[in-house]
Order: sequence, then structure tokens, then C-alpha cells
Amino acid sequence: MDRSGIEAVYPLTPLQQGMLFHTLYAPASGTYFEQFAFTLRGELDETAWEAAWERVTERHGALRTAFSWERRDRPLQVVARGARAPWDRRDWRGLPAEEAAARLEAFLREDRERGFELGRAPLMRLALLRTADDAWEFVWSHHHLLLDGWSVGLVLAEVFADYEAIRSGGAARLPAPRPYREYVAWLQGRDPAAAEAFWREELRGFRAPTPLGIDRGPGRAGAGEYGEERLDLSVDATAMLAEVARRHGLTVSTLVQGAWALLLSRYSGEDDVLFGATVSGRPAEIAGVERMVGLFINAVPVRAAVPRDARVLPWLRRLQARQAETREHEHAPLVEVRAWSEVPAGEPLFDSLLIFENFPVDASASAPRGGVEVAGFRAWERTSYPLTLVAAPSDRLVLRALHEADRLDAAAVRAMLGHLRNLLEGIARDPDARLGDLPLLDADERRRLLEEPNRTAAPFPRDERVHERFEAVAASRPDAVALTFRGRSLTYGELDRRADTVARRLVELGAGPEDRVAVRMERGPEMVVALLGVLKAGAAYVPVDPA
Repeated sequence: MDRSGIEAVYPLTPLQQGMLFHTLYAPASGTYFEQFAFTLRGELDETAWEAAWERVTERHGALRTAFSWERRDRPLQVVARGARAPWDRRDWRGLPAEEAAARLEAFLREDRERGFELGRAPLMRLALLRTADDAWEFVWSHHHLLLDGWSVGLVLAEVFADYEAIRSGGAARLPAPRPYREYVAWLQGRDPAAAEAFWREELRGFRAPTPLGIDRGPGRAGAGEYGEERLDLSVDATAMLAEVARRHGLTVSTLVQGAWALLLSRYSGEDDVLFGATVSGRPAEIAGVERMVGLFINAVPVRAAVPRDARVLPWLRRLQARQAETREHEHAPLVEVRAWSEVPAGEPLFDSLLIFENFPVDASASAPRGGVEVAGFRAWERTSYPLTLVAAPSDRLVLRALHEADRLDAAAVRAMLGHLRNLLEGIARDPDARLGDLPLLDADERRRLLEEPNRTAAPFPRDERVHERFEAVAASRPDAVALTFRGRSLTYGELDRRADTVARRLVELGAGPEDRVAVRMERGPEMVVALLGVLKAGAAYVPVDPA
């Protein structure tokens, strides 16, 4: 790039370095490709809509950033002057609804497969697909290296503000943005010593990632096979969770983290679990940071002891207080945090990442603006973790599980989401309960798993005796194992023959119907042989305690 076309050059943040590595390591996987789509209805001015996006792109350097890493000691991000995102316009008016929907899905899939050339700005694309005289599908794709979720909401809000202003012949009155490089400079000035001391103590004694409990085994690196499952809590359950959080000074995010920690404990069988969680990463000491556009989030470890006898509310308060203590050190690079832990080199610190989306993406674009109404907001994303749980609060708490399809079965992931919902609803119903008493199964699953398999009642012929039923099985399956004991085993045939020997001897001694034979023996195969032999002789056995 010609130097005159460069606005700024500065280092990557630690999270950007990790994202860059994973993208370059598996370029075909779609890792960290972000795609947002929604429907625009009304009287859209396409020229003004494009101009609004150009204004916002010009306002924020993060949207005009590319990355340079070849032949460098460390990678750099390069902000290009005047970079404009390419547009794709298509007119599908007149197509049947089913064909238009199929074309849209094909377009979204092909767009994801294209990926991005990371060294060329801007790393974003825009598409406007007209489906009716008053309806368009809008698609915004970008690489996660540029933006976090909060910034996505800011960009959409500014685009609509600019669109309204352009339509009315003016300019949007927006505060001058602080450049993203100020945040990068702030990160560069951090002292890592305090963070290292904190995380070494926090992770002391933790030596292996918490197993998910539903793994089919390691997936193939860069396989590109990813799935997504979704579950929405009911309006009532969501409201109950919000009320419990409000009444007890907790956040809904803490409730979700607590439920996830409890689920991992139940699934793994471990009472000390570790998972990742994203943090906003926006330091309050940077003025105007809440309006800055860029990638601020970071992934940090969340460690939780899960004692079964602990009460829910005190346990959640401790979890929230511990998270508050980590904020001072939440900007530490995850790769270094992993190195400070006792987890062996080459193993991940955690296999699951929890993202709590507390940014108003839907709200920023849902209200009618300039004669246009937005509907059907949807997102596609992919991370580098085997399992990523995304929780998005609204009138219904939405739970999405993004997972490696060749490592985690979709049905198992759906069941996991159901169990997470049950734990959240259990917390909402009874926040004073013990952790061990919170229900993992709902009523239907409990009946299906615990009650129905145990309904073993079956008709038994009233004229057939127990030993005769055993003899019939021994005749049909003589080589099948009938019993095992301390490494020894007897087949049905062997057990039947040995019991016959006992029965003949008892008959020789005069045993028969209405007689009782005392059996004084320790537990073992010989005791079973003796009991069956007594029945074969026609008598009844009377067990006698050898002690």
C-alpha cells in the first residue's frame, strides 16, 4: 500500500493476535467470520443507505483496517485512507417466495465461503438484495478482527442516524469518535507483572481442561464443520430470572455463568470447573471509550468450585464478587494466562466459551427509521473453541450453542441446552436451594430416562416354576454368561448342570415338596448353585446367616 494511503499503523491487541493466528491456521474454516442479515421494509432510499455506510466507514478507522504479518517480528494493523466496502446489489422481485429464500441462503453460504483477504482493507462487504417493491434483504459481513458486539450496535445506530440525516438533507449530529489506536496504546502501557501474579494464584492447582462430557473425540483441525443449536427460555422464566437478579443484587450474566458452571460440574463429574467467558474490555479511564469502535473484548478463565451442599444465592454472590476482582487483570493475553497455569503445554485452558451479549444490537436497528422498518435480525459467527455458548437477553433469554460438528453431536448439544434451561429455571424458582438439588432433567426427560426403563413388569406363567424358567433359558442359551463374581463366571449351562447335581443329592437324602433345606453359605457362585438345586429338588430353602 502507498504510504499516502495509510492513516495509521499500530500493533494488534492480544485477542486480535489470537484471532489472526486461528484464521491463518485454518483459512477454510470460516473462524471469526461475522455475518449479519436483516430485512428492510418500507421506502428505502438505496443511494442514501449506501452513503450512510460510507460516512460511518470514513468516521471509524477500525472499519478501514487491514493486517500485515509477513516478514515482521510482530503483526501490525494498518488503517487505510478512503477504503470503501464493496457492494453487491441484486433484484429478486417477481421470484416466488420459496425461490427467493433459497437464493438468499445460497448467497449467505457463498459469502461466508469467500472469506476475507486479511491484508487488504476493508475487511467487510455489504449486500442489498431486493425481494419486493417495499422489501430488501441486507447483509453485512466483516471479520471479527475489526469489531466486537458492542461496536456492531454502535455502527448500526450511526448508520441509521446518518441515513435519516441524508434523507433530510443534513448531517447526523454525532460526537467525534475517539480512535481505536488510543485503546491499543493504553494496552501497551499495562504492567504485566500484577496480572501474572493474579492469574497464577487464580489457576493454582488446575491442571487439565474441564471435559464437556459429550465429546466424540478431538475434531479435525480446520475441518470447517460447525453446527448451531438454539433454545429460547419462556417469557415468564426470563422475567423470573431478571427479578431474582434484581432483588439479590446479581446480574443475569452471573446467573447464566453459575448455571453453566453447575452444568459442567454435573456433566464432567468434577467439583472444580473452568470455562472461558468474554469481558467487554472497555477501561473506564479512557474518556469516551463507550463510543469507540473496534475490538475490545477479551476471553478470560472463569474458575468455580461447585460444592453440592452450597446454597445457590451465597454461591452466586461469591462467583460475582470473584468476577469483579478479575476486572483489573482482564486484559491479560489469554495465551500468556494459559502459560501461567499448570495445564501442560499443548493443551487448551478450557474447551467452552461463554458469551453474554449485553449490547443492544436488535434494539439499535429495530425502530422504524426514515420510513424503513427492520425485521428478522440474524447473525452467523464462528469461534475457535469446540463449544461456544451465546446468551442474549431480551423478553426471552436466547441460548445459542456453536459447536464443532465432528466433535459434538447436535442432539447432545440440544440436550445440553435443555439441561441448562432447567438449571436456570430451577435457580429462578428456588434461589435458596442447595446446588445439588437443582434439577438437571425436566419432568418428561425424567420420566423417559428414569421411570419408563424401570417399568419391567411382565406376565409370568402361573403354572411355571422359577427353576423351570431357568432351565428353559439354559437350554436355549447354554453358553451365555449367567453370573460373574470376583473374576469368575458361570454360563447358564454350567450353572444348570451343577444345580442338577445338588438336586439329585438332596433327593437321595429325602428332600422333596414341603421340606425346607437350610443354606448356610457366604455370598458367591456356590450359594446360587445351592439355592437353585434346592428348588430343583422340589423343596424350599431357608437362608441362614453364617455369622
